[in-house]
Amino acid sequence: MIIVLLLAHESHIITQTQAQSTCASTLASLNVCAQFVVPGGGAATPSPDCCGALQAVNHDCLCSTLRIASRIPTQCNLPPLTCAN
Repeated sequence: MIIVLLLAHESHIITQTQAQSTCASTLASLNVCAQFVVPGGGAATPSPDCCGALQAVNHDCLCSTLRIASRIPTQCNLPPLTCAN
């Protein structure tokens, strides 16, 4: 019984690590969107490559990343970010 529980726990850890790795690699593929996202990048609309890269990112991965990124200033003892429309 204990062996089964340990194997199940280890399997969960491996699956979680693989999901984190997949999330990180698909987020890295969004670099093709830099010309559209970065001010002064020169692109008025996202390229087909950017749209394809965004489509490949898992929704939960993207939302989790944005949530974490929005908390960074507070965790660094900086004022929260506020952005104009």
